[in-house]
Amino acid sequence: MSHNVKTLAVASALAAAFSAHIATPAAAQEMEKCFGVALAGENDCAAGPGTTCAGTSKVDYQGNSWKLVPAGTCETMELPEMADGTARMGSLEALERDIPQS
Repeated sequence: MSHNVKTLAVASALAAAFSAHIATPAAAQEMEKCFGVALAGENDCAAGPGTTCAGTSKVDYQGNSWKLVPAGTCETMELPEMADGTARMGSLEALERDIPQS
């Protein structure tokens, strides 16, 4: 194997290792389940009775469906107010608001 080919192989391996190392922190970010923040059909799972799993929430901000969000952001997300003007917040536990009628 020529010196140039060996140099190229080593450089390629180092570049791949370096780029994998750079990408790791973002991928390793802690996530948490946040109830009541998903739009209809965009929940990650657990959309309560009458639903099965991911993508099955029936209404926007359904209280018993959750979405994975960066840890520490769930309860501070800005969401539209409810129809009666009450603030709508995300929760680390299932909520009883915005539940579709069966």
